[in-house]
Amino acid sequence: MMHESRRPASLGPPAPGATLRALEDGGADAKPIRVLHVNSGNQYGGVETLLVTLAGLRHLCAAMEPSFALCHEGRLSQELAATGVSVTVLGEVRISRPWTVWRGRRRLRDLLHREPCDLVICHLPWSLVVFGKAVRTAGKKLLFWAHGFHTGRTWLERFARLTVPDVAIVNSRFTACGLSNLFRNVPARLLYLPVALVDAPESDQWRATVRAEHGVDERTVVIIQVGRMEEGKGHLFHLRALSMLSTAEPWVCWIAGGAQKPEEQRYLHQLQKTAMQLGIADRVRFLGQRSDVPRLLAGADIFCQPNQNPEGFGITFIEALWAGRPVVTTAIGGAVEIVDSSCGLLVEPCNPAQLAASLQRLIDFRELRASLGPAGRIRALQLCSPAKQMNCLNQLVRNAAA
Repeated sequence: MMHESRRPASLGPPAPGATLRALEDGGADAKPIRVLHVNSGNQYGGVETLLVTLAGLRHLCAAMEPSFALCHEGRLSQELAATGVSVTVLGEVRISRPWTVWRGRRRLRDLLHREPCDLVICHLPWSLVVFGKAVRTAGKKLLFWAHGFHTGRTWLERFARLTVPDVAIVNSRFTACGLSNLFRNVPARLLYLPVALVDAPESDQWRATVRAEHGVDERTVVIIQVGRMEEGKGHLFHLRALSMLSTAEPWVCWIAGGAQKPEEQRYLHQLQKTAMQLGIADRVRFLGQRSDVPRLLAGADIFCQPNQNPEGFGITFIEALWAGRPVVTTAIGGAVEIVDSSCGLLVEPCNPAQLAASLQRLIDFRELRASLGPAGRIRALQLCSPAKQMNCLNQLVRNAAA
């Protein structure tokens, strides 16, 4: 066991049965507030990226002390521990094996007794289902961090309704609209995610190095997609669009992201087979799981993730914008709150022809890429300024604790 914005101009109408409020900068109180984040920890995606970011940026808000409780040791627990925060592994929990749930709840209650905290944040419905009651039994304030749109139809979401949190955090207006499908009359607090927007002086060197590693000269346009191997990320539509591109200008596509589950492995094989069938296998390179995304973005020219299913937010979009790369994505979900005409191109979902036309424009017109890139950095900072959003979170949890 280890122990280790921009505020939107208009938020629109709140989700039915919920009070939606955007947060401004919050001042740091003298007394630190202790926040325990609870997550499974068996996979690595956007939520896990956020948790590592919260740990790494805690120096920006000394008035908030985060700690973490996970059910699995792995990449997430290791990266959190490397930042110096307290990480407790509660042991593997499977809802299909009730004794593991009871054991996990007991260990969480012991942790809350041994290392007191002011409130607990459960990330995703699974954590709320497994640990929400234990938090309540311990007499702690309970927050739920919603990272995507909830329909209320899955079995996990139905079970999550049984433990009503005091406050819910939503990462976009789109996510807020689904909150009432889980809970009625739970106040929702809008917080665009803090992202570690750090300048890398060596980015020019990264660009030359990473392109050389992949045998790409400066004349070739590199399109990149970064994310988990999930069908909803739109990889298949991306490949079909790539097959429609002209070869007059040289281009290649890097697809970064590893398969973490058997179904994701099957999906990856399908993508590789599709690339071959479309005749673009020599231009599409599957890079697998990567921990050097900023380096890859430095080597690329265009970021493209044509989501088939809407996402609640999209940290990878912010990372791409901060790297100065124009973003091409579909006009659904939280993406429309991030990408606008100043920094990227929005296309219809499931429309490979329109996606291909947008990519072709960016390939053909270097000056268009050059104008969208700098605006992307401004947009990323407006929405996800690390210091501002960490202070907003500090204010949020203090209000909830009070």
